[in-house]
Amino acid sequence: MFIGVKELEQHPLRFREEFAPGTIDFRTRDFRQTAPLSVELEAELEGREIHLVGRWATRLELSCARCLEPVTQELASSFDLRYRPVSRIGAGEDEVELAPEDIEVGFYTGDGLFLADVVAEQVNLALPMKVLCGEECHGLCPHCGANLNRERCRCGPRPVDPRLAPLARWRSSAGSAGSEKKKLPS
Repeated sequence: MFIGVKELEQHPLRFREEFAPGTIDFRTRDFRQTAPLSVELEAELEGREIHLVGRWATRLELSCARCLEPVTQELASSFDLRYRPVSRIGAGEDEVELAPEDIEVGFYTGDGLFLADVVAEQVNLALPMKVLCGEECHGLCPHCGANLNRERCRCGPRPVDPRLAPLARWRSSAGSAGSEKKKLPS
């Protein structure tokens, strides 16, 4: 759906839209939409600025940050956005310094903007930084790649990194010194 300046000049827009999985290009492969994405939106024109207020909700499949297994999450968020025409920030200049009030504003080119682009941006911004399949997830073995939630690692003892050998010697000597102290009679 296109949110056009010409139509907004005549009247504000209010609508509900549903995007089936696969219809929005999120420009990433970090997740997959598994349920319809529902959007409720109010749009109005304030001067040449498009003001959007709304909310969205969907279900996504993401990868666990430790074991890479799929994790399904329900996500929802609301938004209050303002978009100005690009021409207002110095058309034709290679570099433009934004004023502090421009930091909170998006920009559009042409006669408006596409709802799918706005929603894709909002979904990407709402993604959690780190997704886990569970708090007790043990992840993958860094050497053989075994999923430690389902199987034991078969790598066996690994050689100590030569840069850490002095630390390993100190640790073993500190551990044996601590056990000797416990053995002394009081």
